[in-house]
Amino acid sequence: MEHTYIIQGMTCGGCKASVDKYLREVDGVTEVSINLEKAEAKVTMDTHIPTSILREGLPEKYTITEKGSKNISESKHDANTSVKEKSKIQQLKPLLLILFYITVASNLLHYKNWNISEVMLDFMGLFYIVFSFFKMLDLKGFPVSFSMYDPLAKRLPIYGWIYPFIETALGILFLMRFEIQIALISTLVILSITTIGVTKTLLDKKSIRCACLGTALKLPMTEATFIENTIMIVMAITMLINIH
Repeated sequence: MEHTYIIQGMTCGGCKASVDKYLREVDGVTEVSINLEKAEAKVTMDTHIPTSILREGLPEKYTITEKGSKNISESKHDANTSVKEKSKIQQLKPLLLILFYITVASNLLHYKNWNISEVMLDFMGLFYIVFSFFKMLDLKGFPVSFSMYDPLAKRLPIYGWIYPFIETALGILFLMRFEIQIALISTLVILSITTIGVTKTLLDKKSIRCACLGTALKLPMTEATFIENTIMIVMAITMLINIH
């Protein structure tokens, strides 16, 4: 018999592999098929296995409920999970702290001869370098998470693999003041593509984690992605206008 379950807590390919491994280790489970994008797992079993048993077989970071049905114990578990859910500000704290430090560093680099254009270029350069660093921490997991909402990465998987290196290259161009116009245009194109994908994901009401800081930090898709994209797109447009 086959049952479909909703699994919350999966954010990358590593999570998918982990859940697959633990579910297969539960006695009575013969086959497991996981859809990371839908956060679903189809589990084939010899005889019916209570959801509570499957839950015990998974690490605490994951929650599992049978699709289309909930028993009393599951409802209580979901309620407790909801109570423990962090507020949006708490979830965004890592991103806000990083943006704060990048802003301070960009301004301190020019405290003697402060110039808004120079500050913005350094901000964009540091932004790309820092964000690419977090993506580099999990080069295997990032492409999977990124392809869940970036349309180009979804159609062309290799794009997700090289994206961290593209960010690093753009960061170097901004910091070295080399081919600034090309870097600005590239920024507009790349982030616009991602923003289109994010918008579609939100309209489809899918719950996906933002991959902007790789898989090392879990950020809510909506606020995190729009905050970073808006800042960079506005700066890129401003700098292009100033150049011309």
